[in-house]
Amino acid sequence: MEIKRDILWRVYLCFIGIGILCFLVLGKAFYIQNFQGIYWKKLSDSVHQRWSELDADRGTIYSDDENMLSTSIPYFDIYIDFEADGLREKNGKRFKDNVDSLAICLAGLFRDQSAATYRKELLRGYKTDDRYFALQQNISFEQYKVLRNFPLVRLGRNRSGFIVRTNYKRLNPFGLLANRTIGLARENSQNVGLERTYDTALKGQNGKQLVRYIAAGNYVPVEGYEIEPENGKDVVTNIDVDIQDLAENALSKGMSENEAEQGTCVVMEASTGKIKAIANLSRQRNGSYWEDYNYALRATEPGSTIKMVTLLSVLSEGHTTLNDEVNVGSEGREFVGVRMVNDAERQPKPIETVKECFAHSSNVGMSKLAYQSFGSQPRHFIQYLHKFHLDAKTGVDLMGEESPVLPKIKGNEGLHAMITMSFGYAIEVTPLQTLMLYNAIANDGKMMKPYLVSRIQSNGVTLKVIQPQVLEERVADSRIIKDAQECMLAVTKIGTGKKAFETALYDAGGKTGTAHVAGRTSTGAKIKYDDGIYQASFVGYFPFAHPKYSCIVVIRTKAHPAKHMGGEVAAPVFREVADKLFARDNPHAESEGVPELKKDSSQFYYAGETRDIKKVLGEFELVYSDSSASNSWSRLYTASHQVVLKKQPIAGKMVPDVRGLGLKDALYLLEGMEIKVNTRGKGKVKTQSIQPGAALTKNQNITLELN
Repeated sequence: MEIKRDILWRVYLCFIGIGILCFLVLGKAFYIQNFQGIYWKKLSDSVHQRWSELDADRGTIYSDDENMLSTSIPYFDIYIDFEADGLREKNGKRFKDNVDSLAICLAGLFRDQSAATYRKELLRGYKTDDRYFALQQNISFEQYKVLRNFPLVRLGRNRSGFIVRTNYKRLNPFGLLANRTIGLARENSQNVGLERTYDTALKGQNGKQLVRYIAAGNYVPVEGYEIEPENGKDVVTNIDVDIQDLAENALSKGMSENEAEQGTCVVMEASTGKIKAIANLSRQRNGSYWEDYNYALRATEPGSTIKMVTLLSVLSEGHTTLNDEVNVGSEGREFVGVRMVNDAERQPKPIETVKECFAHSSNVGMSKLAYQSFGSQPRHFIQYLHKFHLDAKTGVDLMGEESPVLPKIKGNEGLHAMITMSFGYAIEVTPLQTLMLYNAIANDGKMMKPYLVSRIQSNGVTLKVIQPQVLEERVADSRIIKDAQECMLAVTKIGTGKKAFETALYDAGGKTGTAHVAGRTSTGAKIKYDDGIYQASFVGYFPFAHPKYSCIVVIRTKAHPAKHMGGEVAAPVFREVADKLFARDNPHAESEGVPELKKDSSQFYYAGETRDIKKVLGEFELVYSDSSASNSWSRLYTASHQVVLKKQPIAGKMVPDVRGLGLKDALYLLEGMEIKVNTRGKGKVKTQSIQPGAALTKNQNITLELN
C-alpha cells in the first residue's frame, strides 16, 4: 500500500511538472506573439528582406537643334520565379500548357539556341523549383516589347513568374563627335565633361524597391513596396552638330598632315559667347586620333597670340598710335631692356609701324613697345591682364578648366617677366581664355562669357534658360578696338596669315602664334624648350565686316616637325572651318574655291571592304588619298575637297567599329566574332550599343541602329 502511494505521488508530481512546463511554454509563446512579435518580425525581415535602389532614368544631352548627343538606353534582364503561385496551381497546368509555345517563341526571338533546348531548360528550372532562373540578359527594348506578348509572359508576373530587371547604358549616338566635351557617365569612377558639370540635373532622384532574399544571394522584388524614381532632366547645349563635325574633320586633317601630337579647335558665336563647337584630338599609339583630354581648358604659354594684350595695353596708355615707327633691326634679334629678344622670322624691313609689327608678329617690335610704356612700372601691365580677364578662369560650364599662371612682378625680375610676357612667354593661359579676348574684339569690345548649355528641360518643358553673360561692356575705347580690328585684318592681308587667306572670298581678322613648348605631356613626360616641340595657333573671327563666329585653333607638333609656324599649321584649319561656315551661311554667294557644307547621316564617311571601295572609286575615276595599306577593311570620308581612304583596324579581342558599314558587312564581322547582333532600321550602321574597342565577352549582344 505504501509502495502504491509512493508511485502515485511521483506520477502526480510529474504531471504537475509537465503542466507547469506547458503553461510556461504557452505563456512565453503568448508573450512573444503579442508583445515581442513586431520586434522578431523586423529582425526576420532584416535578414531576408532589404531595400534596393531603383535607378532613375538619366537625362539626355541634346545639341542646339535637339539631336541626341548622349542618352541612356534601357536594357533588360529576364528571370523566372518557378515557385510563383500562378505556375504551381492545379499541379502546374498553366506552365505545362504554355511551355512548348513559349520555347518556340524564345528561339525565334533570340536565335541563340533551338526551341528544344529552351524547352529542356525551362522544364529543368520548373523541376528544381528555381526561384531566380536567368532566362536572358541585356536584351534591347525592342526585344522586350516582343517578349511581353509571348505565351505565359503576357499573363502577368503573378501567374507567369517572369521577373524583369531594367538596366541603363549611356550611349553617345554620334560617337567621337564632341566626345570629351559631352563626357562620360561612369558608375565606378568620376564623370567628366558636361556629364559631370550637370550631373545633379541629369541623374534625377533614385527610388527604392523592397526585395526578398531567396537563395544563392539572389533577391526578388516584393510587389507593392516601391518608391518610384524621379527621372533626370535633359540638358540642351549650344553645340551645332554640323559645326562640330566640320571642326573635328578640319582639325583631324590638319593634325594628320603634320603628324601633330594634340590639338583643339573652338568655335564661338561672337555676339553671345555660345560655344558652337569644341574639338579636342590627340594622337594615339597606332597613329589615329581620339578625344581623350580637353585641351581647350589647358593652360600653356600662348606665344604670339598674347600680342593682342600688348597692343591693347600700349594703345590704351595713350602715347602710341598704329602709325608710330619701331626699329626692329635687320638681324632678327635686339636687346630690349634687360634681355635679348629674338624674332622667329626675319622682318621684311628694319623699321616697321606698330600695325606692321603686329601683322608680321615681331617679338622685338612688340617687346620694345611694352618696354617703352611699362618699363618703369611693370606691375601696371598686370593690371591690363586683369582688365582683360586673363588672370582668372573663364567660368565656362565645364569642370577641369585650369587656372592661368602669371609671374610675380618684383624689381628687375619683374621687368624681365613683363618683357617676356609681351610676346607670349612667362605666362600661361588656356585657348578658351585667348578666344574670349579676341571674341571681344570681334564684338566691338564687349566681352562675353563662354558657355555650352542653353537650357535645362524636363519632358519637353523648359525649366531653366541660361542667358548670355557680359563680363566687360568694353575692354578698351572704341577707337582702340577699331585699331585692334585693323591690325587683325592686316595679319591676313599682309602678315603671317596672308598665305592661308589669300584666296578666301571673305575677309577675316586673326593672329598667328608660335611658341616653343616646355612642361609635360598628357602622359607626364617632361618637355624642354630645346626638344623642338612647338605650339602653333591661330585665333580670329569672320566675316570681318559683320563677325558671326570667332574661332581658335591650337596644335602641338611632334619633335622637330617640317612645319611648325602658326600661319602654316593652325591657320589652314581655321580657314577650312571658316570656308565651310561661310558657304553654309551664304548659299547664294560665289562658291568657287569654297566647299558647300552638306549634311550627311554618316558624318561624311563610308566603310567597307577595301577592295570593294577601291573598285567603286576606280569605276568613277575619283582621285583619293590612300592610307589603307594592306588592311581588309577601310573607311572613306571627305576632308577639304579630298577623298580619303583610311585603314580600319580590326582587333580579334575587341568590339570592332562597324559604323558606316552596310548590314551585310557588319553582320559578317560581328557574327564571325560570335557576337549576337540585333538591328533596328534600314541602311548603313549609324550607331552601335557597345563602343568600339570594348573587350569581347562570350555570347555578347550588340544592337545596331541603321539610318
